[in-house]
Amino acid sequence: MTGVETPLPVGPDSGVRLPLRLRRRRLPASMRRPLAVIGLVVVAAWVVAIFAAPLLAPHNPIEPSMDLLQAPSGAHLFGTDELGRDVLSRVIYASRVSLPLAFLLVVLAVVIGGIIGAIAGFFGGWVDSVLMRVVDIVFAFPAIVLAMVVTAVLGPGLQNAVLALALVTWPTYARVVRGLVLSAGHAEYVQSARLLGASTTRTLRKDIAPNVVGPVLVLGTLDIGNAVLLLASLSFLGLGPRPPAPEWGAMIAAGSTDLSKWWVSIIPGIAILSVVLAFNLLGDAVRDWLDPRSRRAE
Repeated sequence: MTGVETPLPVGPDSGVRLPLRLRRRRLPASMRRPLAVIGLVVVAAWVVAIFAAPLLAPHNPIEPSMDLLQAPSGAHLFGTDELGRDVLSRVIYASRVSLPLAFLLVVLAVVIGGIIGAIAGFFGGWVDSVLMRVVDIVFAFPAIVLAMVVTAVLGPGLQNAVLALALVTWPTYARVVRGLVLSAGHAEYVQSARLLGASTTRTLRKDIAPNVVGPVLVLGTLDIGNAVLLLASLSFLGLGPRPPAPEWGAMIAAGSTDLSKWWVSIIPGIAILSVVLAFNLLGDAVRDWLDPRSRRAE
């Protein structure tokens, strides 16, 4: 014994748990910024509202009453609409429609656009030319106008609205994925794998996909807010869910007929604003987190 104490190894493989204050430092700096925390809190609050709507809503969201167009008060915190329905309850229940459908819309757009973009970027040649011309054709029309046309053909309703918006929003992901696949496809390790006989499926899954997931995840996070806006726009125009189902866009449309009753349209408008702002803040944080330069700076 020399009397010199050997320091304990500290690290992820040492089995020694770091104090909580030290473990917190491992969180990405982008996720600890105030704006990112605000975005996470707002998103978490709406997720709670989705699952706990029956507990949080003070009234039945579709049951009319004699309290028509009552201003905000103790009985109705955010007032009532033209049929006497509680606005707060309808805003809470509308989150169960808008947010899950927006997430589903983004997932559909990512899947459709990702597959098409990966095929175009990997095979190139005439396949790339044909697919990108289709993308250009869809991009030539404003998304909301094209979605209105598709929804008008299919008929109003939630499923048709989501399908219509998915058909007009996938080109963005197709272009992004195509560019990423083209960039990764020229890398030396990908070329080496193909020369060694790696199959197309393995090359896409093992070598190219990891370079695509990060940017697509960032774009998808940012796009959830845009999806909420697009769904609300269709509902505002009468192409969303059928009454009396609560939906933020339809609520704004109902309140726009009488602006003196501001709470009918302002409250759901604030709900949309909070969701869009929260996902934009969260998307910025995810982008900085996945950026190698930002990680090195931490």
